[in-house]
Amino acid sequence: MAKRDYYEVLGVAKTATADELKKAYRKKAIQYHPDKNPGDKEAEEKFKEAAEAYDVLSDPQKRQKYDQFGHAAFEGNGGFGGGASMNMDDIFSHFGDIFGDFFGGGFSGGFGGGGRTQSVNRGSNLRIKVKVNLHDVANGVEKKVKVKRQVACSKCKGTGSADGTTETCTTCHGSGRVTRIQNSLFGRVQTTTVCPTCQGKGHTIKNKCSNCKGTGLEYAEEIISLSIPKGVKDGMQLQMSGKGNAAPNGGINGDLYILIEEEKHSELIRDDNDLIYNLLIPVTTAILGDTVEVPTVDGKVKVKIEPGTQHGKVLRLRSKGLPSINGYGNGDLLVNIGVYIPEKLSKDELKIFEKLKDSDNVKPTSSAIKNFLNKFRSYLAD
Repeated sequence: MAKRDYYEVLGVAKTATADELKKAYRKKAIQYHPDKNPGDKEAEEKFKEAAEAYDVLSDPQKRQKYDQFGHAAFEGNGGFGGGASMNMDDIFSHFGDIFGDFFGGGFSGGFGGGGRTQSVNRGSNLRIKVKVNLHDVANGVEKKVKVKRQVACSKCKGTGSADGTTETCTTCHGSGRVTRIQNSLFGRVQTTTVCPTCQGKGHTIKNKCSNCKGTGLEYAEEIISLSIPKGVKDGMQLQMSGKGNAAPNGGINGDLYILIEEEKHSELIRDDNDLIYNLLIPVTTAILGDTVEVPTVDGKVKVKIEPGTQHGKVLRLRSKGLPSINGYGNGDLLVNIGVYIPEKLSKDELKIFEKLKDSDNVKPTSSAIKNFLNKFRSYLAD
């Protein structure tokens, strides 16, 4: 199941301060705490989900990565924010100071007076695909894309009203919330939800705008500059906060998700951060040695072929691969050597090889035979 947006989990805006994040998390912790919801697996998962969201958003560095790359920033990482399972002991030890105010002095009776988490009206997210080549991956690139998205209606300025007037909602009396009281094992429990009549706006529209039909939104095309960082991979999803669809009545914009599509290089093969190049050399070069050129992302480099180079030898060019997206250096360029055996020779050329065929120097040594057999066994094992 896809992870929910961390801001959505805590019910805060993208611009939430550290104090706002802490307060929002406290409220979620109280709502879904296992002491209040004994045996409720769903509440336990939401409790863990809120802890994971707060762990990322409360850390400035993690939050910066999340705002740029979304959940992809933590793929393959352990611990909080990395998709690893968390137990209750981990959460309580990690956030003990947050729970202390509420649960340290007697948890029962602490509910009902903690206030409410304000609902954030949020626009929907958008997704686009962007193609990059290996040069873009190696160096990073700025791209401009045309995006069609919802913005505030130009006629009614996003109010949805033809004359700019609204009426107070008769269901919630302008609060945007409705409260219900129910009896439970813990006594009378008060729950507050978004008003179903006005969808949390607190008002209704009598005379709807003819341009947007009361939604307060219209479609418009916008040129957006994308900063594609070094080291991105095919299938990776980047995130631009606030560049999705606008929310009605001045809420928070949704996000823009950018799916990376990597174009294949004509000569180089990507293997994570390493690059692979298959080099086929004449048998004479393998015997005598030479200097040849091989391609890299940013141009060609010269490589020395030692005399007596064997078919299947791999040359490693350090740091000539692709950069890590986390800034941990570059991969390598691996040059796989293949030796071409001529299929047709002239009479004079055949005479040369006839003279060589009985020479001990052209016959495989015992160590060469052993290495060949070991490679063959390894190939069969794979």
